[in-house]
Amino acid sequence: MFVLVEMTDTVRIPPWQFERKLNESIAEELNKKLANKVNMDITFVICFLLKVHFRYVVFHPFLDEILIGQIKSCSQDGVHVSIGFFDDIVIPPESLQQPAKFDEAEQVWVWEYETEEGAHDLYMDIGEEIRFRVVDETFVDTSPTGPSSAEASTSNATEEVQKKEAPYTLVGSISEPGLGLLSWWTNS
Repeated sequence: MFVLVEMTDTVRIPPWQFERKLNESIAEELNKKLANKVNMDITFVICFLLKVHFRYVVFHPFLDEILIGQIKSCSQDGVHVSIGFFDDIVIPPESLQQPAKFDEAEQVWVWEYETEEGAHDLYMDIGEEIRFRVVDETFVDTSPTGPSSAEASTSNATEEVQKKEAPYTLVGSISEPGLGLLSWWTNS
């Protein structure tokens, strides 16, 4: 139905467009000349495609890298952390400072820190800054898929929407000295 056709053409760029980016000016002039027009050699021209070469800055921390973020929430699954522009970071219970317990009433994790004077509960409150080590990453294919069967009920579809997974998740750990809430390791 659609065919990609390569063409060669000459485009006039008027002087008042010199302040614009060259690619933008060329694309606009070619679209004026060819788009939505019938061409005898190639029938109906739809749009202009421009081949570009570019570099992209991406966020991809390496394994064992130490990052600092903020606790976004806590659940039975662990501590959920945000670094501002990226929120899909989880520190599972087995990767917390031990012994740790989940406080159902407060909805926070607690490190039961033992000293010579006895145990002290160190709470991992929401909004606190936390230093963690990246220990794993998971990628999930979130491409759309068709229904598994024609008889799929709407209740199943609703459940699938609620179980939506993040395409990229970092798994962290604070199970070594110096990691965890910054307030634990600073002199106050």
